[in-house]
Amino acid sequence: MSDTDENRRRDPSLRRLFVYNGGFLTQGRVRRILELAGYRISLGKPGADDMIGVWGQSPTSPRGEAVARHTDAPVLRVEDAFLRSVLPGRAGGGAPLGLMLDGRGVHFDPSRPSDLEHLLATHPLDDTALLNRARDAAARLRHLHLSKYNAFDPSLPAPDPGYVLVIDQTEGDASVTASGATRATFREMLAFAQIENPGARILIKSHPETVAGQRGGYFSADQAGGLVEFFDAPVSPWHLLDGAIAVYTVSSQMGFEAIMAGHKPRVFGQPFYGGWGLTQDENPVPRRERRLTRAQLFAGAMILAPSWYDPYRDRLCELEQAIATLEAEARAWRDDHRGWVASGMRLWKRAPLRQAFGDMRFADPLPRAEAQAAQTGRRAMVWANRAEGAQPGTVRVEDGFLRSRGLGAKLVPPLSLALDDLGIYYDPTRESRLERLIAASPALPEGELARAERLITRLSRDGISKYNLGGALPDLPAGHRILVPGQVEDDASVRLGCPAERTNLELLQRVRAENPDAVLIYKPHPDVEAGLRPGAIDASGLADLVAPGADPAALILAVNEVWTLTSTLGFEALLRGVPVTCLGAPFYAGWGLTRDLAPMPDRRRARPSLAQLAHAALIGYPRYFDPVTRQPCPPEVALDRLASGAIPHPGAGNRLLAKLQGLLATQAHLWRR
Repeated sequence: MSDTDENRRRDPSLRRLFVYNGGFLTQGRVRRILELAGYRISLGKPGADDMIGVWGQSPTSPRGEAVARHTDAPVLRVEDAFLRSVLPGRAGGGAPLGLMLDGRGVHFDPSRPSDLEHLLATHPLDDTALLNRARDAAARLRHLHLSKYNAFDPSLPAPDPGYVLVIDQTEGDASVTASGATRATFREMLAFAQIENPGARILIKSHPETVAGQRGGYFSADQAGGLVEFFDAPVSPWHLLDGAIAVYTVSSQMGFEAIMAGHKPRVFGQPFYGGWGLTQDENPVPRRERRLTRAQLFAGAMILAPSWYDPYRDRLCELEQAIATLEAEARAWRDDHRGWVASGMRLWKRAPLRQAFGDMRFADPLPRAEAQAAQTGRRAMVWANRAEGAQPGTVRVEDGFLRSRGLGAKLVPPLSLALDDLGIYYDPTRESRLERLIAASPALPEGELARAERLITRLSRDGISKYNLGGALPDLPAGHRILVPGQVEDDASVRLGCPAERTNLELLQRVRAENPDAVLIYKPHPDVEAGLRPGAIDASGLADLVAPGADPAALILAVNEVWTLTSTLGFEALLRGVPVTCLGAPFYAGWGLTRDLAPMPDRRRARPSLAQLAHAALIGYPRYFDPVTRQPCPPEVALDRLASGAIPHPGAGNRLLAKLQGLLATQAHLWRR
């Protein structure tokens, strides 16, 4: 036992929770959430001040209930919260994101009030800040296509709209039996849907666990025929709710989501969300007389009642952090579950790529990788600068804009990687996925924009940039200061995005010609400073100061403006409120936020705010990998790691692999000659 575990075991502030179900002992996440919520798992006979923990109304719960009857110890019922995981627990979904801890009953059993029902019936639920949080969080779930289980593909379209949605559940589900419902109830529900919507298409939505074969449902394909369709495609439930004209359910959580999507579902059981004026109840619970708004119901069920867990910081957290965690996990699964065949990957990158993307095979050249992907049903991936001749559907990968503490050229693995199924962000000659995200960003929910604004604030406050190399800030001359960041001159963003000036010398000459009286501060690119890439120049006579090794984040805050070809430092300057002039067409130019001296793609017609641009570039486009938990993570966690320095550094193995690949490449070149 570790010292930490021993301290927890002896902590007198934790109330002892006696359990008679092995799952409480073996499921580390469940135990940790209970500890953080004030309970210490214990074995034996409870005393007067102890409690007994049982899992909902599972087959093992009678053991604890029997002990409770003999000892008069109160029962704490434990259940998954309403956002659980990507896959169902029975399908290897892993640990839950949060728990419902209930000392009165259990939320799905209407035979007696649960803590959740008591909260919904008695809590004022009138705090403006709380209700605004509820509205924002509900909108985020819908925007991100997140549900209790999330093994579906949001890119798949729903059937043509105009159908009646009838929701199936798993046979014997506790919420069904607790409501007194049977198979006959589901048949009655289907009959009502047909009678009350004559001539309408009926879509029976199967449960994820029945599709995966873990459990049976109350409906099957045998019910299909005529206007009735059995639907088990992995489509987002939010897409299905958007296309429905009516929703019918017994007690499915999807009925709760239907309320959030604007429906008033027809309910044939007695779920926690029934009876508050937001459903049409076939079997209402008489004691539920209060009328709630959607925001009040969501606030109670999703913000106030659950105990949410932050696995990256090992602490209880708010719903907003739980949503960010599930977003990262769901996005990774949706991208990666088919597996990858990757091409154009240097040897030292392969281990970090496997960590980030999971099941991955490597094949070169690219046509071979694409052929393997087609044969096996995997997806094809290629490093963006090796993508010439790529087939449609091949995904390009590149470092994200918050990369690491150290250079890629020095073999430091990235914390963020961007996947692009259209093009790549630095190539303005064709549309990229980032461009689409920026163009769509004006429609983002308010909660997402607030999140982007918090990220911007943190970046500036903590001095976070792409590489985070640090460095002292030199004494700067007085006057109107212009920062001119140098670039790697064979960089693809320069070759593809600069119609005129394409070298660092030409950049400096242009800036000096147009700003003869300004103080020019030239910052060489870190890869060039390290002698790893081309682009070194003699800036004397043009720049008033050359600032090698200086912290770029600190430099930005010390100047009046930035002039650049296509450097991402220009994006970092925008985030810090510094005006930027572009001589090329980087991803952040052409949207009305920069002064553009080069032609811009006509398709960049949207006019996003800075927060909307930042959301697309820092949240929507890249994926992040946490080097501490070795799991997909939100950008906020990556910022924590960059700020604290808890990130990986290259080892001797990486250096050997890089040298080996360089040697092989040289020999191959000589052989071709």
